[in-house]
Amino acid sequence: MVVLSLCGIVVSLQQTLLLPLLPELPNLLDTSADTASWLVTATLLAGAVSTPTISRLADMFGKRRMMVVALAISLAGSLLGSFSEFVPLLIAARALQGVGLSLVPVAIAIMRDELPRERVPLGVAIMSATLAVGAGIGLPLSGLISNHLDWHAIFWLTALVAAALLVLALTTLPESPVRTRGTFDIRGAVLLSASLTALLLSVSKGAQWGWTSTTTLGLAAAGVAVLAVWIPLELRTPSPLVDIRVAGRRPVMLVNLVSVFAGFAMFTNMLVTTQFLQAPEATGYGLGLDVLETGWWMVPNAAAFGIMAPVSAWMTKRWTAQITLLIGTSMMAVTYGARVFFSNDLAQVVLGSVVVGVGTALAYGALPTLIMRAVPVTETASANGLNVLLRSIGTSTASAATAAITTASVMAVGDHLVPTEDALSLSLWLAAAASLAAAAISVPTLRMRAYSEDWDRSGTERMGAEARVVSGKVVSFAGNPIKTAVVTVLTPEGEAVDFGQADSEGRFNAAIPRPGDYLVITAAEGWQPRSRIMELDDKRPLPAIVLHERFTLTGVITDAHDAPVVDALVVLTRNTGEFVRSIRTDHEGRYLIPRPSNGRYVLTVSAPGGEMGARPVTVWEAARSVDLKLGTPLARPDDPDQRDPAER
Repeated sequence: MVVLSLCGIVVSLQQTLLLPLLPELPNLLDTSADTASWLVTATLLAGAVSTPTISRLADMFGKRRMMVVALAISLAGSLLGSFSEFVPLLIAARALQGVGLSLVPVAIAIMRDELPRERVPLGVAIMSATLAVGAGIGLPLSGLISNHLDWHAIFWLTALVAAALLVLALTTLPESPVRTRGTFDIRGAVLLSASLTALLLSVSKGAQWGWTSTTTLGLAAAGVAVLAVWIPLELRTPSPLVDIRVAGRRPVMLVNLVSVFAGFAMFTNMLVTTQFLQAPEATGYGLGLDVLETGWWMVPNAAAFGIMAPVSAWMTKRWTAQITLLIGTSMMAVTYGARVFFSNDLAQVVLGSVVVGVGTALAYGALPTLIMRAVPVTETASANGLNVLLRSIGTSTASAATAAITTASVMAVGDHLVPTEDALSLSLWLAAAASLAAAAISVPTLRMRAYSEDWDRSGTERMGAEARVVSGKVVSFAGNPIKTAVVTVLTPEGEAVDFGQADSEGRFNAAIPRPGDYLVITAAEGWQPRSRIMELDDKRPLPAIVLHERFTLTGVITDAHDAPVVDALVVLTRNTGEFVRSIRTDHEGRYLIPRPSNGRYVLTVSAPGGEMGARPVTVWEAARSVDLKLGTPLARPDDPDQRDPAER
């Protein structure tokens, strides 16, 4: 836990140490402010692009191995920056340092694999808090370096810390045996990287380029277009970079959406608080502190994160992670609303920042725990990687929104233009709205099932060094893959172990604590589920799980004289207008359509003689039989004795 938490701190140091020096870098490097800002943008982009890639590789090839790789890349970036004066090399160095952001989700995944169940919430909360703790240390440290040392000392320091942690990781961290089998999705990684780069560039550089400029709008449109291509490709790709089916599960979607808003609110706290502390006193709201003083007054916020980590873990074990998340986001929303009216002196500014930090610490400690409860063990790193990525998108959006607001409403103080108090108030209101949205989205998560207390006794929650990953395939009776299948693994006594989501080839992975007999439940929409006791062992190939019976939508089409209508065209469309399937009736007037997904449909029949008919159909759960008699009026919807049984 100590080594992994220190990795989180060094990541945060690499991101924040350079920020206070950004106004001075154009003079130090003899370049423009726009060019110098790429030293920050490069880190953001590299972190966003590398996080899903490194996380997926960690699930496939080993978490410790990818931790070492990410640390080595970050160390290379620090060494490159410590000896560089050439701006392109410094930008490259900052990009290499940005890869360190991927350490966070991989570290959380290692904690899930290795820690006992009762210690996982504490480890996750501490890991989440390290980002804020590192930022709190980094801001005053940057001021001390700028006052007493050459600015290259920023890179010397991060290189020294990264080298020490690299040695500790190699000698301390165990390699997790929980690995997902398959091939790495290179195409998905390239497309997602291109999309994220375009989208984040448009967000981070929009204020400089102009929000309505051709470059900004073109990059945003290109990013969305590539993302629209990437999603269906991932659904058809075996071993995808991001498992869209897992990410599309309702609990995962809710938690990830909360992460975007929580990331926005968290970063706004740092941006607006530093504005209040550093703005000249002549503005009427500023406190006129320098960089070093501002850094010291941001330390209480970081300290609150560190202190609240065990509190967040205790609340998670006592009241569940869902309630902890709701309390944290609600606290942020209320505090931001109060800060609009109470930011008149140093005590109010610092206290408001600390209380927001307390709420953020509670929320950030709960988010990874909720993600891990909603995804398979074999997807822990990649699922947390996506969650961290979405938090980063939230922070990037906060930075762009704050920059847009504070540059649109300015006042002259001497020779400088500074934001007005109304601009900062608007930023606080936006953060309050984001926190309130996060709290509102947190409410449905209250229905997520909490960990079973039996897991402590069975030991299935802690996989650790005994963990094994079994792989299998779900197919139909004809041997075709069933890509919508979900395979749940339980002990013979009914205690949950893990589950796996089938990919486009019907293949799934699931982790088990040890070889033995397990209850395996296989379900897929439109198919009769199957449950059986199976002997699972990663050393033996798992026989294909065959789902024999597919639910169907069937019926008989007759004319007004009850005679079957042969070769009639039967068309099924959704209530919203989309075409689903068409087929012709057989010699008995019967049709058979594979049962579509649950929902409301319209069944239309066109007979060879030109006669037509239609009726509504509701599909839910099992097979359906829907007959239609042409030439007679359909049952009225308000006649309960004549309506479709599924609609009564």
